[in-house]
Order: sequence, then structure tokens, then C-alpha cells
Amino acid sequence: MWGQPPSAVQPSKARLPFAALLTSRYASLPTAVKLLLYSYLRKPKAGSLNMPTLIPQPRRIQSAGNKPKLIDEYVGRVNTKTSTASVAHMRSPQGWLEPGQTPEFDEFTIVLKGLLRVEHKGGALDVAAGQAVIAHAGEWLRYSTPEEAGAEYIAVCLPAFSMESVHRDE
Repeated sequence: MWGQPPSAVQPSKARLPFAALLTSRYASLPTAVKLLLYSYLRKPKAGSLNMPTLIPQPRRIQSAGNKPKLIDEYVGRVNTKTSTASVAHMRSPQGWLEPGQTPEFDEFTIVLKGLLRVEHKGGALDVAAGQAVIAHAGEWLRYSTPEEAGAEYIAVCLPAFSMESVHRDE
């Protein structure tokens, strides 16, 4: 806290009220000095912009498709109430097929194990372990895992995934 420049501190989020400085033993100090003191004396609360937020565990999300798939959301609308991005760890079995979709978000997917097939208007891509794919907002696509081992992958959506913005085929 002491090493932060005054510009990095946001008095509006402070726990020590500025009024306390006005009526305390610091009342005779110039206002600028009181503001500086106020900035250094306050303690940031958990989840504020001044400190990292620990996400102790993901939240299991129900999946779409013909077979059960495990979706553990770490960051997103469900687990952290984050609308700007979502990060989920997915595990899908062999033969899993998701309905087609035309999402309003970009999706960045890194395959950790197995193979993820991404069908699109122009054909299909097979994304193997160690590879990644970017699905751009507004593109129609359908994910599946055709191989015996299924697939394990991380998906990052910008903005965050939502049922209202995925636009799945009927």
C-alpha cells in the first residue's frame, strides 16, 4: 500500500471516511495532505481493483448436445457475475454433438486432450491437442468430439457466453 502512487488509489472505495480525517487530529493539515493520508490509510476490500480476486472453484454448468458434457465455468456470468469474458474448462465424450450456433461473441478454444471438430459454413476444422481455434462472432458453427477419447479444452468467450447471445439452431 505504501508503495502505490496517489493516482493509483481511489478514495471513493475507501473504508476510512474522509470526514474522520477532518475531525481528527489531522484537521489542521492542508486538504491535499489529508487526501494523500486518506489514500494511504485506507484498506482495499477483497475484489476491488486494487487486489486480485481468488476464484476458489468453478461452477458446473449444464451443457447442450446429444450427450452429457462437463462444463466448469471459472469466470463468467454464472460463477463470477462477469459479463466481459468467460473462461470454462470443458470435457466432452466421444460422439458428443452440440447444436449449431451463431454467437454474438468471439470464442477462443485451446484443446488440451483429444480432438474437437468445428464445423462452419465452409467445411470443418479438426483441432487436436496442443492446437487452438478462434470462432468469430456472427459465424455459424457446430462443435463435436468424434474420436474415441472425446476432448478436453478451455474456452474463452469475449464478451462472456450467455444463452441469449449464443443463438443456437432450433
